[in-house]
Amino acid sequence: MSTQTFVLPDVGEGLTEAEIVAWHVAPGDTVAVNDVLVEIETAKSLVELPSPFAGTVGELLVGEGTTVNVGAPIITIASKADAAGPATVGQSEHGAPADSSASEGEGAVLVGYGTGGQVQSRRRTPTVTAGERVAASVGVAAKPPIRKLARDLGVDLAAVAPSGPAGEVTRDDVVKHASQASVFRNIETPEWGDVREETIPVAAPASAGPAAPSRSVGAGTFTPVNPAPDAEGREETIAVKGVRKAVASGMVRSAYTAPHVSVWTDVDASRTMELVKRLKTSPDFADIKVSPLLIMARAVIWAARRTPMVNAAWVDAETGAEIRVRRYVNLGIAAATPRGLLVPNIKDAQDLSMRELARALERLTVAAREGKTTPADQQHGTITITNIGVFGMDAGTPIINPGEAGIVALGTIRQKPWVVDGEVRPRWVTTVAGSFDHRVIDGDGMSRFIADVASILEEPALLLD
Repeated sequence: MSTQTFVLPDVGEGLTEAEIVAWHVAPGDTVAVNDVLVEIETAKSLVELPSPFAGTVGELLVGEGTTVNVGAPIITIASKADAAGPATVGQSEHGAPADSSASEGEGAVLVGYGTGGQVQSRRRTPTVTAGERVAASVGVAAKPPIRKLARDLGVDLAAVAPSGPAGEVTRDDVVKHASQASVFRNIETPEWGDVREETIPVAAPASAGPAAPSRSVGAGTFTPVNPAPDAEGREETIAVKGVRKAVASGMVRSAYTAPHVSVWTDVDASRTMELVKRLKTSPDFADIKVSPLLIMARAVIWAARRTPMVNAAWVDAETGAEIRVRRYVNLGIAAATPRGLLVPNIKDAQDLSMRELARALERLTVAAREGKTTPADQQHGTITITNIGVFGMDAGTPIINPGEAGIVALGTIRQKPWVVDGEVRPRWVTTVAGSFDHRVIDGDGMSRFIADVASILEEPALLLD
């Protein structure tokens, strides 16, 4: 028997720490490779860490509620091994990922736990039989969040062609593999072209502006971590950490660096409501939740193609400020959760059919509600939608998600008196608002974009053009 130590891996591509939320095992338990050991909370999401070892749990080195740095030992597992001596998985003494297997035949190395050197030699496992599929997928190089995504989508990792620089399966690989299986192509988005990004140099870089205040801001639903300072319980102290800490930092940075400008317009969304009603009764959407947010998402994608600057980003590069125009849409959806605000995004949303987009929205919202949004799902967004209408709000001036140039708010849709052909009639009316980075886009572009979004909500048939 040998004792192997599992250290906290970097599950979020650069995250430096995480909180131990709940252990799923206890000393003496028997675990297999890929059994969930612990649930952790990073600055962006809750993540379940699978075991890279098969064996018996020895000691839990970190208690629940404790925040630890990446690379810190968190659990020991005793397992049979040909080689004597302890082994550590997750990170080597030099800070690089360490080998997760004590011997060649003991188990596969999981990306995020294995060595950087050995990753180079790993490639996709050849096609296997159904009886071998589970074992084969363990040998595929993929990070834990990617493995979970594959399970959720019903994708066999062994059948996915990897495109990562070290031969690992990426999130895009899994999503692409899943989307290729779909035969539905309803209301296709026009082609965006082969060039995914365009960089526009800015002649005169903007000044740094006032320094962001050191205090954290924001509110949410939390569990008090310290007792009230008086016997009557008139106050309570809430620790700022995890998602709330990341949200506070990002919102302050956005508010104090990007000059926000907001515009809005009222919209007759009656035909959008009619389309939603028809889609709900369509056999193609029988197993998918359909809401006006789906039409709003398609409208934003369509309008962003016509006004690309709303999908751009201001970049302070070493050679001077630049504007990076993205020829793709990673559509963010702001989601309110008990842990705070999350903004996961749908990668390459411009390539999805109506049905695929509806499925992606449903999967995204369910994951956020259950606290299972991965860090990868929240990275590299290009433009965001916040659906404040679910809270009964008519309109708002949202803060731009850092790294983006625009955010669009959809207000509640309710029946109101509306003038149609000179007559006042009851219509389904909403308000579409947007906040934009005025360094990137000017008033005419903002107004044109919001007008395009409104046009789609008023007449969704324009998507067929």
